[in-house]
Amino acid sequence: MHSILFIVFLPLLASVIAGLGNKALGKFPAKVVTTGGLFAACLLSWPIFISFLTGHAEATVVPVLKWVQSGDLSFNWELRVDTLTAVMLVVITSVSALVHLYSWGYMDEEPDQPRFFSYLSLFTFAMLMLVTANNLVQMFFGWEGVGLASYLLIGFWFRKPSAGAAAIKAFVVNRVGDLGFMLGIFGVFLVFGTVSIPEILANVPNHAGSTIGFLGHRFDTLTIISILLFIGAMGKSAQLGLHTWLPDAMEGPTPVSALIHAATMVTAGVFMTCRLSPLFSASPDAMTFVTIVGAATCFFAATIGTTQWDIKRVIAYSTCSQLGYMFFAAGSGAFGAAMFHLFTHAFFKALLFLGAGSVIHAMHHEQDMRYYGALRKKIPLTYWAMMAGTLAITGVGIVDVFGFAGFYSKDSILEAAYGSGTGVGHFAFFMGITAALLTSFYSWRLVFLTFFGKARWSQSEHIQHAVHDDHGHGHDHAHGHDHHHGHAHDDDGTAGYHPHESPLVMLLPLIILSMGAIFAGFVFNHAFISEGDGEFWKGSLVFSEHLIHHMHEVPVWVKWAPFGVMVTGLLGAIYAYIINPGFPAAFVRAIKPIHTFVYNKWFFDELYNFLFVRPAFALGRLFWKAGDVGFIDRFGPNGAAWVVVQGTGLARRLQSGLLTSYALWMLIGLVAAVSWVLTR
Repeated sequence: MHSILFIVFLPLLASVIAGLGNKALGKFPAKVVTTGGLFAACLLSWPIFISFLTGHAEATVVPVLKWVQSGDLSFNWELRVDTLTAVMLVVITSVSALVHLYSWGYMDEEPDQPRFFSYLSLFTFAMLMLVTANNLVQMFFGWEGVGLASYLLIGFWFRKPSAGAAAIKAFVVNRVGDLGFMLGIFGVFLVFGTVSIPEILANVPNHAGSTIGFLGHRFDTLTIISILLFIGAMGKSAQLGLHTWLPDAMEGPTPVSALIHAATMVTAGVFMTCRLSPLFSASPDAMTFVTIVGAATCFFAATIGTTQWDIKRVIAYSTCSQLGYMFFAAGSGAFGAAMFHLFTHAFFKALLFLGAGSVIHAMHHEQDMRYYGALRKKIPLTYWAMMAGTLAITGVGIVDVFGFAGFYSKDSILEAAYGSGTGVGHFAFFMGITAALLTSFYSWRLVFLTFFGKARWSQSEHIQHAVHDDHGHGHDHAHGHDHHHGHAHDDDGTAGYHPHESPLVMLLPLIILSMGAIFAGFVFNHAFISEGDGEFWKGSLVFSEHLIHHMHEVPVWVKWAPFGVMVTGLLGAIYAYIINPGFPAAFVRAIKPIHTFVYNKWFFDELYNFLFVRPAFALGRLFWKAGDVGFIDRFGPNGAAWVVVQGTGLARRLQSGLLTSYALWMLIGLVAAVSWVLTR
């Protein structure tokens, strides 16, 4: 198990070499070192996962160094390896290695490649620190590390104002969640007297039913601690209320979107909830809260996904929605199902993001799907990869026969929510079913707008510029006369532009991830759901045999409902975007107010701008203008300087150089001195 040291620290070493070497090291060596480090970590991770899968491994803790000894607080830096860690290791290292490889092609023209690859590896190291943590402070170290690395990656193109703004937004919104996480950790130490995760979980039963003072009232101890920790998860995993950073994070390069939104950063909250599942399970109120937030997020994000035009934003909202499924699974007590969906989602979501990157690459960085169309014959490999991802996310499959990855994990979550038998579980089930319908619709909408129908490339400025540049640089200039505003008048609406398939280095990760999207559910379904024995998890999370039994006992319509809504969404998308392309515009006109509300993301950004951002800036201006400039500077340094200047002006006027005036001052001084003595 000492291979875990290499898995965790190879990405850090690679990041340091590429980052410090930067331009002096050169692009190629930086790419080789970072990608090589990640593939090595990936190759070491899979045997660990397989050994847990086959039942030949036990949970171990590998010490790294003594860390903190301060009064009652003491903990070491240790790497915990159990089933939960093993699942996360393969997810993080596999997706990250493929993203590194993909970036060779996608970032090929980027001058700052060493910096980019260094950030990618740093992000992976921080994530590995988080999932191998054996105490809450180490987990918080990894938690903040991914926050920092995501800030650097989202704002990678720092000369672009929107990228800088998106990076700051991600950082600030995550700080809000992290405050909750920090208060949760403080509360845990206050109540349990330790930050060691195994010790905390072992002592949970001793604190059941106790109360704690918080904000002037008495509350159930475990409920308050769980909810505070979950607020941290809401920030990292973009749950409703703290989700606003996620779509804006699309400003980073596409490989970053795949890494942050598929496998790693956004799943940190789900992992933390599962790691602390005995703590959450001991508080029914906290579990209810988690379920409601997850179910609401899953529905809310799916509605927005149906209205967006930017290909990456559609997939980003779909991530937000899928994370909602994971949380309401955890809230229903199906922690195994939540981790299963995390596992399958990593493969198909990374595939969709990298596939979208391949489309964007082919379309000269145009991201608006209104300017796509008819691409399936032009970029066939990308098309089939995106199809595999779409079949997986929409949960295509036939009960008890075969299904794509999302079919098994999403169905098990919906069955668990219904099978939990609670009112809030049924609420989550119906929200999940509605979201599944919308997911099917917007996923197929993306496919049809991008790969089917007529080519609409001639309307895109990006593509016009591409054609213009092609004709202007070394191509026969005679073509230039065919242009109107920079695009040729081809009959098929293609603007004389010919999309090209991505290079092999970008297609290889798509092919590998396609395998995951097709087979991950079918192959690993038995282990993750564990058919009622929990053997695979070996106590690394709370496993309810009772709930598994209820999942199998749900009515037949519950088992078939996800299939029904998936087909409905598909047929709706076929009608709206293939058979009757005029229908969406007419439908939008008919429900204009609702569409405006949903298209503007339920006005969350505007609301937060009104409630928090503008008052914060106004307060800042008040302190700056009135407080700092008007009072402190005026009566402090500026005031002291004014007194000195006035004093020196007076002294200068007294220094006239006339003997008579000096004699007068001496006489006045003498009279003053004598008067003072006499009056005393």
